[in-house]
Amino acid sequence: MSQGLRRPIVVATGLLLAVLSLTGIAVAQESKSEAFVKELAALLGEGKLDSIAAKDPSGPDQYVAALYFPAQLLLVISAKYQPSIYINEKLGQKDYKEIYQDLQSASVAGTKVFVQDLSADGLKARRESDRPFDTYQNGNTEISFDGDWKKQKLSEEDYMKSFADADEKYSAMLSALLSEVKKKPS
Repeated sequence: MSQGLRRPIVVATGLLLAVLSLTGIAVAQESKSEAFVKELAALLGEGKLDSIAAKDPSGPDQYVAALYFPAQLLLVISAKYQPSIYINEKLGQKDYKEIYQDLQSASVAGTKVFVQDLSADGLKARRESDRPFDTYQNGNTEISFDGDWKKQKLSEEDYMKSFADADEKYSAMLSALLSEVKKKPS
């Protein structure tokens, strides 16, 4: 192969690899939680509910609750609460706002996971133009998904991994809430 032909092949291969790596970053940004939020929002709207709560299957005495402000904000919390008898009683009474407040104020230290989905559209890895950005708190660690990983002293790779982990946990929390809202009234 001549030197003249080799150079365009190397350049083309480099461009192809660059495109593929950018595609990988775009895929990593996809929000799993978006579909869960859309479904939950629709069901809450149909049921004229502004809050929901459920047992969180991720652990014993673990609960999840949400406050919903249509098309504006979804606040979701998961935490361990003891003694669980109080929360179980409130679940039976469908006193979801009380459960949300209890998890925010009196949960077992270090067990709280809190998501502020500021457009109620699922977590987004990067801020979209002038729209608000989402935040995720797990214990004492908080991350803002504003796309500025440097400000948060993270590499882009660590930022995207944090996003993927947060989106996975948020999707699981939403799934538990969906199971509760889909239950038939007894």
